[in-house]
Amino acid sequence: MTHQYIERATNRVQTERLYWDAVVRFLYGSVRESAPAVFRAVTGSRMSGILGFLNYELFLGGRLTGNGGFLKSCGIDLRECLDHPAALDTPRKIFERRIRYWECRPMPDDPLAVVSPADSKVLLGSFSECSGLCVKGKFFDYEELLGPEQVRWLDAFRDGDFVVCRLTPEKYHYNHTPVAGVVVDLYEIDGAYHSCNPGAVIALVTPYSKNKRVVTVIDTDVPGGTQAGLVAMIEVAALMIGGITQCYSESQYRSPVPVRPGMFLRKGSPKSLYMPGSSTDIVLFQRDRVEISEDLVRNRGSRQAESRFTRAFGVAMAETDVKVRSALGRAVKTRPQSPGG
Repeated sequence: MTHQYIERATNRVQTERLYWDAVVRFLYGSVRESAPAVFRAVTGSRMSGILGFLNYELFLGGRLTGNGGFLKSCGIDLRECLDHPAALDTPRKIFERRIRYWECRPMPDDPLAVVSPADSKVLLGSFSECSGLCVKGKFFDYEELLGPEQVRWLDAFRDGDFVVCRLTPEKYHYNHTPVAGVVVDLYEIDGAYHSCNPGAVIALVTPYSKNKRVVTVIDTDVPGGTQAGLVAMIEVAALMIGGITQCYSESQYRSPVPVRPGMFLRKGSPKSLYMPGSSTDIVLFQRDRVEISEDLVRNRGSRQAESRFTRAFGVAMAETDVKVRSALGRAVKTRPQSPGG
């Protein structure tokens, strides 16, 4: 079954090459229904790691390290890399590659710009019933996503907008900060390792709030901040992901340190790294604090792209392929009225 998206740079509809698609359909269809214990084991931490090894070290290993044509067909441009291509001699090094993002991923000069945390396919949504982007209960359960005990943050982001940034295996796998501000909270939520393949998302419903994830809440209404209120960046582990390493570097990739509450994060800087595979970033905004970029809103409502999400949910949901550090929207400096703000 085809899944298409819109390429932001050209506005062209592209057909996605979905890795292990047949396996994912089988796993989230027959296995989940007829052998739930096996399904739970496969999406657990230990088996996810084994599958990652089989896929990236054995199945893709030789093709990645010995076939430039295969790398090019996947969209991996080694010329962007900070390290010499000859040094990228294992699949893990390729998937954890560093790029000269300050040259090949330019960031808007606008201090109020909110930027993409990753090279990814993005999908917009809103928790507000009054919004034309309202999507509830499809990709994640709101309270489950943040944690039902996190009352302060549940109140703060209620009725706000969100952006789902889906990374695929060939993408650059460093996550960058979408805004500038002070970290007011950071916590980890344990969970499973479900696939981020669109077919799995549709079959399972709300998988992102069931997976292991790291939640970082940033106050941007501070000197030098983006002035977008509170922003939550949620890094979601997925099937075959080895882990999420917090490794914030203020300049390029120098002197990486773990992210901690009280730190000021510069916008567009490397924050964390997925190892290796595909995964998802979710960025939450407070109500009326960020105006999403017009082209992303327009693309989301397009029916030109044959999106699996559109077919499954009956509402136009086309993803846009965007580059890390490119604009997702712009801060609206009006102070929120909601609790927790």
